[in-house]
Amino acid sequence: MASPGIDTEQEPLLGDRTPGSREWDIIETEEHYKSRWISIRILYLTMFFSSVGFSIVIMSIWPYLQKIDQTADASFLGWVIASFSLGQMVASPVFGLWSNYRPRKEPLIVSIFISVVANCLYAYVHVPASHNKYYMLVARGLVGFGAGNVAVVRSYIAGATSLQERISSMANTSACQALGFILGPVFQTCFALIGEKGVTWDAIKLQINMYTAPVLLGAFLGVLNIILILTLLREHRVDDSGRQCKNVNFEEASTDEVQFPQGDIDQVAVLATNVLFFVVLFIFALFETIVTPLTMDMYAWTREQAVLYDGIILAALGVEAILIFMGVKLLSKKVT
Repeated sequence: MASPGIDTEQEPLLGDRTPGSREWDIIETEEHYKSRWISIRILYLTMFFSSVGFSIVIMSIWPYLQKIDQTADASFLGWVIASFSLGQMVASPVFGLWSNYRPRKEPLIVSIFISVVANCLYAYVHVPASHNKYYMLVARGLVGFGAGNVAVVRSYIAGATSLQERISSMANTSACQALGFILGPVFQTCFALIGEKGVTWDAIKLQINMYTAPVLLGAFLGVLNIILILTLLREHRVDDSGRQCKNVNFEEASTDEVQFPQGDIDQVAVLATNVLFFVVLFIFALFETIVTPLTMDMYAWTREQAVLYDGIILAALGVEAILIFMGVKLLSKKVT
């Protein structure tokens, strides 16, 4: 019996696949359906954790940078912010290529582990006697490198859903990303109550304050994410009609044996969506770079006030983004 959401009457759009063929099976068992959606939801969570790890410190980078290194200026802040994007830009094709030939668990786990290490490094950038700003630059660059797994997450979800499921699933993915952008500043705002001094664990030279507590939470979420991926994520691949690939187990089949659907790609559509995505992120990156120093200069806010109020502002923008994503999800059903 076909699983819910799978239209067995629909012809596949990519290639000629017949029921009972070697690579594809039109029947999806209930067990496979549940496993597929558990894996997809784990990657929703991965996207959420990745966004939280990015936004949870974004409002406090400038005051933290000023505290640990008096030589840092606003220009260097721009490099610190940009290092995340540069790291992600380098890592995305690397992890994407990796996931084409190996189980996608591997790049996901490695990338998240890099982010965990980078968050721990960020918590210790106050320890060196000099050049602290460069340690922060490296830490944020490594966090961005770990965030290169976003490409793997989106490609997995696109390949593990039928055409009818895909728009909704991708909207949910973007909503989880936006929710992470919302809750990151909210967490940061809550940690602002700890204050700049906080508490110090002398044995390991760890300061837990409003600057380091958020990244330590990000590291914890990363470890939790790795555990979930190791225990629950499975490789799944279906065609546009929802018919599953029998030979998608990378551990038991070589790359040549695993068959994926082939078809023409609309290069113009791909280019257009990439340009739109670039414009959106360009605007967001500009805002996140200047908002904290700008509000501190314009309103004479202290470092603690800037972290608190700017976190609330960014959280409000995230709520707006969630509403837009949900609206797109509903409208897409009427225009596609």
